[in-house]
Amino acid sequence: MHSITYRITGLMFLLVAITVAGLTYLANWQMENLFQDYLQTMQIGIQEGGRMMVGVIGLPEKEFLASVHEALIWVGTGILIFGLFVSHALARSITVPLLKLNSAVEKIARGEFGQKVDINAKDEVGKLAAAFNQMAEILVANNQLRQRLLADIAHELKTPLAVIQGNLEGMLDGVIEPDKEQLQSLYEETIQLNILIKDLRDLSLAEAGQLRLEKQPTDVNQIIVRASGMLKPLADEKDINLVNELGELPNISVDAGRINQVLYNLLTNALRYTPQNGIIRVTTRTEKVDGRDWVVISVEDTGSGIAEQDLPYIFNHFYRADKSRTRASGGSGIGLAIVKQLVDIHDGRVFVTSKLGEGTTFKIYLPAYTQDSSFL
Repeated sequence: MHSITYRITGLMFLLVAITVAGLTYLANWQMENLFQDYLQTMQIGIQEGGRMMVGVIGLPEKEFLASVHEALIWVGTGILIFGLFVSHALARSITVPLLKLNSAVEKIARGEFGQKVDINAKDEVGKLAAAFNQMAEILVANNQLRQRLLADIAHELKTPLAVIQGNLEGMLDGVIEPDKEQLQSLYEETIQLNILIKDLRDLSLAEAGQLRLEKQPTDVNQIIVRASGMLKPLADEKDINLVNELGELPNISVDAGRINQVLYNLLTNALRYTPQNGIIRVTTRTEKVDGRDWVVISVEDTGSGIAEQDLPYIFNHFYRADKSRTRASGGSGIGLAIVKQLVDIHDGRVFVTSKLGEGTTFKIYLPAYTQDSSFL
């Protein structure tokens, strides 16, 4: 009796049985009392007419009452049987979808992702099924992202390690002369490898909410000027016009180093995809949204742009619209993921709009309040 079907069926049947029994009892009691009253009334009428009848209920009357009782029994039995079938059908309409959900959950627990339940009801069970199907889709997407993440990490680590290993083997075999130029090349590869590992560590800590921020009142415009100055030689090398249009901003509570990392990632990304004689424009302003004051930083370029189908995934780990995966076409693919995580842990928001062939704009919203504190 642990099944919900049996419990609901039993409960509904018990309610119907009690109702039928009560109605039958009341009907019999009322019938006998009313019939007795009728006969007594008839007896009084006959006495007043001058005649006297002996007996109250005769054989015809008993047969009539028996037929009424029998009819009530048949009707009550029919209602009980009907109630049993109806209650069982009602119970199954609830429990069968739940059994489907339970079966799908067990398969997901075994690692069989992508399970869906075909339940089109509009009630609470239908809503639960819709939520389950949505969860299953998210699990499939997350599992695919996890698999791709592992493959991408292996790919990104493999390149510098392969270069280092190949050069060292060549030196050991006497094929490559261990001169300063070769050692410099190996040193640069180790730097790239170290940067990648550091970025992965920061990203994992930020996603886990364990990246420590050293917040203090900061002028964001100064961070932008410093980051732009660092990248100005690269912009000049490609004949790209790097423009700052900075509005008057209040000092806000941020980790200056992390915000500098955000801007550096966005600017290097813009430089990578902006062609010669292009423009990269960084603007700042204050804006009130939903009753809150925000500092808004925009990084706009006239680069190649991002396809509409790629925009929802642009902040995912290692996601790049260019699937060639060569270093000439882009970096490690986690720069924008780090941008989003660092902005998120500052209680901010980051948005991207883009059009192929026209350019891309990233907008960062940071809360415009000052709080001199550190937190995890």
